[in-house]
Amino acid sequence: MSLFYVLNGPNLNLLGQRQPEIYGYETMADVERNCRALTDAAGHQLFFAQSNREYELIDWIHEARGKAAGIVINPGAFTHTSVAILDALNAFEAPVIEVHISNIHKREVFRHHSYVSTRAEGVIAGLGIEGYEMALRHLINRLARG
Repeated sequence: MSLFYVLNGPNLNLLGQRQPEIYGYETMADVERNCRALTDAAGHQLFFAQSNREYELIDWIHEARGKAAGIVINPGAFTHTSVAILDALNAFEAPVIEVHISNIHKREVFRHHSYVSTRAEGVIAGLGIEGYEMALRHLINRLARG
């Protein structure tokens, strides 16, 4: 049994309420339920969290060191600004998958750059909340392959 972390950045607590034309009507509780069902079915554990505070995301990444088989992260707006989150991810030894609900490349130019992408094994953007499940499936399959 392995442990996976799913971390979410600022404003994602408003998922389903904030700009549903961009982010959809599903909530963070829906994302967690789907992720938990997937990891439970595969016999793994899940740590799921959201914060509007950069330091909390960094603390969770540090906590994952040495105990998590992978991190799925949607850093929200920190994607485009946080070298500190990048540095924390660079100190994490297992795979990282970056997820964005919207297609950041179809949005404002400042959203096109991601610090996290330089560390991430893969990036899933624009597929709604299904991107989280795709990322977890990849990590689970990778682990099974050894």
